[in-house]
Amino acid sequence: MIYYLFQWLDDFGVPGARLMDYITFRSGCALVLSLFIAVIFGRKIIDRLQMMQVGEIIRDLGLEGQMKKTGTPTMGGVIIIIAILVPCLLVGNIGNVYMALMLIATLWLGVLGGLDDYIKVHRHDKDGLKGKFKIVGQIGLGLMVGLTMVFSPDIVMRENVEMRNVENSEVVIEYVQEDVKTPQTTIPFVKNNNFDYSWLTSWMGRGATAGGWILFVLVVIFVVTATSNGANLTDGLDGLATGTSAIIGTALAIMAYLGANIIYSSYLNIMYIPGSEELVVYMAAFIGALVGFLWYNAYPAQVFMGDTGSLTIGGIIAVFAILIRKELLLPILCAIFFVEDLSVIIQVAYFKITKKRYGEGRRVFKMTPLHHHFQKQGGIVTALIQKPMQAIPESKIVTRFWIVGIMLAVITFVTLKIR
Repeated sequence: MIYYLFQWLDDFGVPGARLMDYITFRSGCALVLSLFIAVIFGRKIIDRLQMMQVGEIIRDLGLEGQMKKTGTPTMGGVIIIIAILVPCLLVGNIGNVYMALMLIATLWLGVLGGLDDYIKVHRHDKDGLKGKFKIVGQIGLGLMVGLTMVFSPDIVMRENVEMRNVENSEVVIEYVQEDVKTPQTTIPFVKNNNFDYSWLTSWMGRGATAGGWILFVLVVIFVVTATSNGANLTDGLDGLATGTSAIIGTALAIMAYLGANIIYSSYLNIMYIPGSEELVVYMAAFIGALVGFLWYNAYPAQVFMGDTGSLTIGGIIAVFAILIRKELLLPILCAIFFVEDLSVIIQVAYFKITKKRYGEGRRVFKMTPLHHHFQKQGGIVTALIQKPMQAIPESKIVTRFWIVGIMLAVITFVTLKIR
């Protein structure tokens, strides 16, 4: 709204009105506003949640200090969502298709996670919303985002092409002059790292491009579902999902800024995506909201984000990466999320197989998701991996996961230059 006010003032030649034309200025405003909202109004929301007796139901898993968390207010993801939406509505260009998609995704997943938390707290059902309904909601979002990218005329890109100067053999990056609509994305460690999904459907002949878009939509659905669930599983220790997501968000914000600037895109030899600079404003608000929420969520947590927050931030990261055509970098950047996912899948599968074969289920890890493996005291007879034998304090596990997250973010950027 402020953005449009400044646009109107600029028409009258008011000095300083053009500040809102600068992405860096608006991103800074969004970051500060979201941080302020999360810290100042977050306290009021936490007090309100306590009055409503929206307390977390804790199951005794035999972990140190676990039961002390019983009754801690949950559904704190509301703080994150509000702290994202308000700055974006104030300083963002909501007419931009990229910003509009991110706002819709935020509300969509916020409602989905909120329903899950509501059932857990108010209906005293520890399982919350049934898994099949969560999956349907995530698939629905992925389908909406994918189809919008297929049919919206505003979502285009310019392909980067290497040109070699015959005289001095100097390699320069040039872009096609026209904006094109194509199912291309970025892949790591590969020279000329644009990957076209239609290459995998070339056997379809004339229908290869249509087949490529269909494959792209399916990938979008998978990425949204996997990343959202991964963030949900990672939210098991104070500040773990919050801090990890803030690190991922910072990396994605930088990628969005570089990809929306034709000069920087050329230097990195990545595709140029016109109009996507508005995503930097959104991600600045996202980072500010998470850092502000961490003020209360750091160990010992005064509030939990619940599924209202964890499903939302995972989905936001997925949709954002898809919009800037970096979804195939997520296995590196979001490796913590996916390892948490895999640890649960491996544990359940191995338990079922060994129970069928030996009549007794056995484990690979002491406990899953993976962060609980480090928190659990060793000595479980049926676990294949016992180390570390001594339980690691929760705050140290979280800090080490953050360090790994920073290293993964650095590696992700390195993949764009080392080919």
